[in-house]
Amino acid sequence: MEHRKIAFIGAGNMAKAIIAGLISSDYPANAITATAPGNQRLIPLADTYGINTSNDNQVAAEQAEVIILSVKPQLLETVCEQLKSVDLADKLLISVAAGVNCNRISEMLKQPELNLIRVMPNTPSLINRGMSGLFATCQVSANDKTFATQLFQATGEICWVQHEAQINAIIAAAGSAPAYFFLFMEAIQKEAMAQGFDQDTARLLVQQTAIGAAEMVKVNSDTELSVLREQVTSKGGTTAEAIRTFNEHHLSEIVAKAMQAAVSRAEEMEKLF
Repeated sequence: MEHRKIAFIGAGNMAKAIIAGLISSDYPANAITATAPGNQRLIPLADTYGINTSNDNQVAAEQAEVIILSVKPQLLETVCEQLKSVDLADKLLISVAAGVNCNRISEMLKQPELNLIRVMPNTPSLINRGMSGLFATCQVSANDKTFATQLFQATGEICWVQHEAQINAIIAAAGSAPAYFFLFMEAIQKEAMAQGFDQDTARLLVQQTAIGAAEMVKVNSDTELSVLREQVTSKGGTTAEAIRTFNEHHLSEIVAKAMQAAVSRAEEMEKLF
């Protein structure tokens, strides 16, 4: 990967995940700076990864070649106010703030035609098993897109979308989706306990089965998910009865409605900021 000077404006969990991925990929720590108003988050990052830290967003941005906006969406306008005087013409700007579109970021910074990439990561990025969707404005060069690809591959898998509106679909399918799986696992654990298992054993049953199922999907990447399901489902057997019950209660429709609700909420959030 090309080594550029990177400034993370914001030092929360997502910044930590990306920094951890970069350092584990042998990215030079002295090329990375993270900023925050206080030192509570900065000191652990400096101690663990050896990166630079600062309380001054403007100075960090001026010295960087790549600026990653990694603050909560409600704080983005305040941060952009601090960065308005920074000349961003020759810098790559990356935003991981959910619900704030590229036009709005340009408005906040008072600088049109930014070299701006918007990214929707998810929480498994914290353990290098993330899934990130990326969208680039038309000003972004092929070289900058390659850099962003390699940057987020340090935290997991990535995919590019052609239209910014598709970022909301990424939120539904990946950004929010870990919570769907947690909810399903929670329900299985709860019922396993109701059937007599203690909490730890029920947790082990659920988590190992989930890990195994996910690994089977990955190892058998050329096999349709429906086929993998069918391979477990013997006609007239216990699995078939469980699947019949799910279908009776319209599981697929519930999932579709939940994902559509996530997209609708993402669209609403874009109007809030």
